[in-house]
Amino acid sequence: MRHLRILLLMILIVPPASADGEAEYKYREGVMKAIGGHMSSIGAILRGQVHSENLALHAESMAKLAAIASNLFPEGSDVGKSEALPAIWEKPDEFERAMDDFVNAANGFAGAATSGSGVPQALRRLGGTCKGCHDDFREDH
Repeated sequence: MRHLRILLLMILIVPPASADGEAEYKYREGVMKAIGGHMSSIGAILRGQVHSENLALHAESMAKLAAIASNLFPEGSDVGKSEALPAIWEKPDEFERAMDDFVNAANGFAGAATSGSGVPQALRRLGGTCKGCHDDFREDH
């Protein structure tokens, strides 16, 4: 019951986005930050710094987020502050292939992290898909 009250309070306090494109952008930004957070956590784990028992959890979370990533860029969500390049909407087939590569690499990494076999190679592939997409479809900052 307490959680329901908190959720209702948050809904009333948090102002809605001014337009659908802005709301889509904010959602995308949150998901992409979560992906980045998982990648940072995976890096720390693989450097032997923290919680090695959580590698599969982060890998599985990456795979689940990758599965929705291609849906994060609907028409009209290229708002002014977005780092998304127009190429996303101008070259939808190329972008879709990049997203498919990301999904496949994330799933491969999740499998490697679960089995404990081929983790470094799977992570390199996953990181390569992130870099490739950022190089072609994300504004430098």
